[in-house]
Amino acid sequence: MTSTPSPSNHVGLERLVMKWELVGIAFVFLAGALLHFVFAWSGEARVVALFASVNESVWEHFKQGFFPMCVYAFVEWVFLRRKVGNLLTAKAVAVYVLPAITGLVFYGYTAVVGEEILMVDILIFLAAIIVAQLISYRILVSRPLPGYAGVSSAVFILALAAVLMLFTFYPPHLPIFMDGQGFYGLP
Repeated sequence: MTSTPSPSNHVGLERLVMKWELVGIAFVFLAGALLHFVFAWSGEARVVALFASVNESVWEHFKQGFFPMCVYAFVEWVFLRRKVGNLLTAKAVAVYVLPAITGLVFYGYTAVVGEEILMVDILIFLAAIIVAQLISYRILVSRPLPGYAGVSSAVFILALAAVLMLFTFYPPHLPIFMDGQGFYGLP
């Protein structure tokens, strides 16, 4: 027979998870900012192109949130796996929410304003990370989901990783994949 956690234990767990998710916001933001430059710093190494932005397209910028979030999710798994359920599901939802918000808000504001504004782009990235991490938090502290949720979540995470990498080398000729200078994928 399993015991139900007392309300004070649950509150303590919620605080612990919230601290982890808040640290995650800073980690993903800073690591994502660094990923903007890593490809150039590497001398344009093709292996680095798998996880770092290779041009200024919206698509390539999605990698700046995805890969740091996955790295941080692994760290969380190491420390929180025995304390929380739904970790894979929480992170799968987060890695899909992040580019969805980024893309929608970016295209929305540039349609209204008519141009990109670097500070706005940075704030959109930060806001999208915050929303993704807060959604992750809610899922982490909710009731455990069925076992297949974790497996399907892992498949969704791996699928997004594969697509992000594949379209760096073989980008469709659509606006989301084109940078400001008319290039697609690797320079």
